[in-house]
Amino acid sequence: MRTQVVIIGGGPSGLLLGQLLHGIGVDAIVLERKTRDYVLSRIRAGVLERGTVGLLEQAGVDARLKAQGMPHDGTLIASDMGSFRVDFTEHTGTTVMVYGQTEVTRDLYDAREACGAQTIFDVANVTIEGADTDTPAVHFEVDGKPHTIACDYIAGCDGFHGVSRKSIPEEKRREFEKVYPFGWLGVLSETPPVDDELIYANSERGFALCSMRNANLSRYYVQCSMADNVDNWSDQDFWTELKRRLPQDVSAKLVTGPTIEKSIAPLRSFVTEPMRWGQLFLCGDAAHIVPPTGAKGLNTAASDVHYLFEGFKSWYGSQDSAGLDTYSQRALARVWKAERFSWWFSSLMHRFPDQSDFDLRMQQSELEFLRTNDAAQKAFAENYVGLPY
Repeated sequence: MRTQVVIIGGGPSGLLLGQLLHGIGVDAIVLERKTRDYVLSRIRAGVLERGTVGLLEQAGVDARLKAQGMPHDGTLIASDMGSFRVDFTEHTGTTVMVYGQTEVTRDLYDAREACGAQTIFDVANVTIEGADTDTPAVHFEVDGKPHTIACDYIAGCDGFHGVSRKSIPEEKRREFEKVYPFGWLGVLSETPPVDDELIYANSERGFALCSMRNANLSRYYVQCSMADNVDNWSDQDFWTELKRRLPQDVSAKLVTGPTIEKSIAPLRSFVTEPMRWGQLFLCGDAAHIVPPTGAKGLNTAASDVHYLFEGFKSWYGSQDSAGLDTYSQRALARVWKAERFSWWFSSLMHRFPDQSDFDLRMQQSELEFLRTNDAAQKAFAENYVGLPY
């Protein structure tokens, strides 16, 4: 087989890149190691930056998003000192959109099938050959049978554990990592959200987040030890602990019920540099990970897609390689800003095992500064709705 671009990874970033490329007549094959149903069963974030929404519109996959998405023009931040609201519209003139990543992925799969673009599922033993040459190729197996795709370029959208980043020689890349000493226990419940907007809560018992997927589907989180196990948490235990971490007026109106999903996610900040090696381009979690505080994961992957797509568009449209040549530099410049915001917001809202009394006072002072300072709220809002590409 031969194509112009091989996209390794059939998650939202790989699918979005594929759909954008299809729109300009560039042929791309997507390889996914799982089934479509498996990919769509994964529970992920649901807050979309303005730039991500714009890319989905550009790709022509925003019909359901516009019909079912929930625009949010602010968020609530709570602590033991009280609660306050940051107004995104007031400070930036724009909003974010609450629309589940699973739904984004579903829309992209449907669009890809409708246009007849090729996606190969259940691929195994993927290897990349000749990425540092002008004749790269991707080898893989399906049902034990070997296949090879020759191509112009490879987009590695296959996540932290995928083959793409590991295909770059260790001496050619540098990795930066911070592993946080806690995780998030998250549940999904078919209950109405406790509030119209997200609530980020800092309490003496640890962090909590109240989020949603739609008017009848809520997503809640509490900070927990990474040594913990979901089997240790009954539904009642979770609801009780969540209420303890929320302001009384919020916990009093919380609607509880059976959970339909429960999991513990680790928190990590990670960046690899550069994001290009020869004809191989890293995109999304293959190159960087942020803690989920502030919902930057999918959105930072989308910004990578923007830069990479613009590079491909210039190359295939006019043989201009400048966009591809500067992809890593431009993408990383925005990635590090998202990393900073996620690291700062995580540090602000969580309780750390080694936190001293001084550290707690600094955290409280930072929250008070954010509550009372218009410039601080403006900076927060600008980062939350998404920095420009």
